[in-house]
Amino acid sequence: MAIARSVVVGLLLAVLSLPFAATAMAENQAAVDVEQPPPLDNARCLRCHADHDEKFVVRPDGSRHEIFIDKTVIERSVHAKVSCVGCHSDIAKLPHDKPLSMSIGCVSCHATEWEKLKGTPDAGRSRLAKVAEQSDLYLHSVHAKPAATNQSRVAAACHDCHEGHNVGAPDAAQRAEHRLKNPEVCGTCHEKQKRDYLASVHGKAITEKKDAKSAVCSDCHTPHDIGQPKSDPAKLRLAENCGSCHKDAQRTYLGTYHGQVTRLGYTNAAKCFDCHGGHGIAKDDDPTSKVHADNRLKTCNSCHEDAGVGFASFLAHGDPDDFAKYPVLYLAKLFMQVLVIGVMALFWGHVLLWLYRELMDRRQGIGHFENLDQPETVYVRRFDATWRWIHMLFAISTMVLALTGTSLLFAHTDWAKAVVDFIGGPRVEAIIHRVAAVTWISIFFFHLWVAGANIWRNRASFKWFGSRSLLPNWKDLRDVIGMFRWFFGLSPRPEFDRWTYWQKFDYWAPFWGAMIIGVSGLIMFFPNFTSHLVPGWVFNVATLVHAEEALLATVFLNTVHFFNVHFRPSRFPMSTTIFTGAIPLDEYKHDHRIEYERMVASGELDKHLVKRISRRVDMLSSFVATVLIVSGLTLLTLVLVGRATMH
Repeated sequence: MAIARSVVVGLLLAVLSLPFAATAMAENQAAVDVEQPPPLDNARCLRCHADHDEKFVVRPDGSRHEIFIDKTVIERSVHAKVSCVGCHSDIAKLPHDKPLSMSIGCVSCHATEWEKLKGTPDAGRSRLAKVAEQSDLYLHSVHAKPAATNQSRVAAACHDCHEGHNVGAPDAAQRAEHRLKNPEVCGTCHEKQKRDYLASVHGKAITEKKDAKSAVCSDCHTPHDIGQPKSDPAKLRLAENCGSCHKDAQRTYLGTYHGQVTRLGYTNAAKCFDCHGGHGIAKDDDPTSKVHADNRLKTCNSCHEDAGVGFASFLAHGDPDDFAKYPVLYLAKLFMQVLVIGVMALFWGHVLLWLYRELMDRRQGIGHFENLDQPETVYVRRFDATWRWIHMLFAISTMVLALTGTSLLFAHTDWAKAVVDFIGGPRVEAIIHRVAAVTWISIFFFHLWVAGANIWRNRASFKWFGSRSLLPNWKDLRDVIGMFRWFFGLSPRPEFDRWTYWQKFDYWAPFWGAMIIGVSGLIMFFPNFTSHLVPGWVFNVATLVHAEEALLATVFLNTVHFFNVHFRPSRFPMSTTIFTGAIPLDEYKHDHRIEYERMVASGELDKHLVKRISRRVDMLSSFVATVLIVSGLTLLTLVLVGRATMH
């Protein structure tokens, strides 16, 4: 009963208080209305600020402060429809406080307007989206950080660069005018850089020729996303921005080691400004230019301390496609292209014809067939342990060389960047490449020593062109002709001795490769030393032939060699002979019939027969072969992708 009585009393009091509450709310609202007058219009502001008779005021400290605002400037700016207090939002009455606060929220205003228009078809939507994007970039730039001299304000606010009342519209007439003023605007803070720039070829074009197309500060440093000049992202961006004007120079630069490292995203190689300078760039024939003939070696020595005069004649922008300017490079590239295309056309044709003929023969039940139900139990020992280990190390070092080399050559690809990042960067990549190169060359010379020792030990009975010799002979030529006749069904497949003509080619090809790749590699391996011996253009030629020959070797080994050894139908999916050292007797009869019959006739065959390879050794050999084949095919795919996308 007491609770009910309390509720009733409370309701009565609430009802009786409603008129008083309404009156209080009305009074408060009226007070708010009085305190918030309508926004000031521009005309009232311009009564003072557009007065031609009072363009400035003198502050108590004696400094002169410009207050004049040209009405026509505002009317042609992108903010023509924005009221003065739209930006100076803290001004509610006139006269306003002096001096004005600097709390103009350009970024927040643009963000608010963008949120309003984001989902609408408004005509200004696309432009405002760009402004919002640039505002976000600015917030992450060095200019948005606190100033070194005054931590209470940012290093550079929007109005420091854009002028508060003269913000030009894109493609408008004042756009060119703004570009011409750009060095002066940036120079208010960066005085030394401004002096260097105005004396440069870019600065003279701006000041003397009024050429608005010449590079200004914002072209190189970007307008909003400006980083610390010494940071890696800023350095990479600067190198990239140079190419927006100097496209041919950028293209040829990216073909050099310096450009490839830069393209991979690293800064430990020379970029445009390292050679040409940053702000005080002069023409090549200007005696003050860093790349002038008299100054070039000194510029190179800033990185290559012991570099010789050869560095000064290095063709930093040599174009092998320009015969008129670079005939030696052009001819070197032409020679390598003819070599690569000729070799690959010949041997790919050989592969395709061989594949066709074996498939046709298999349909007719002709040729060698491996009986998987009854594996061969008798093998012929073909390679001893020395040659098997030489082949293994040679194959691994070749693949490492190809991977580390092509990841630099095809620096434009994502896979190359991923490989180099995984390795640990270009410095580590260079070390791995050189270690593999030394290994490769060491194996090559060790093989020569072993071969020479064998020849010397058997000099009394050794025949240079005998059946066991790897030197080409007339029978090889007859075998080539006979093989092509077999391809077209004109004669049976030729019979081969211990070495076939394609095996001899596979053997002698590394000698050519060692000469071309080895010599050119040594020139680049010791650039400071060789620069004292050869002119700089030799480095350009060495770089070109090194890359082309390496590509030829990579493609040949992982296509032609793989087919000859592993992928032809009679061997597919692989041969493990080079890993076990033994070949099944039936396969030996098929591929080396002449040697087999000679050894049978002489009774020598029994000395070379061995039992079937153990299951463990067979599995291990198959695993190693599979890893090398898959690695080779993967490498081949990456190289072909890199070559196809190269420009």
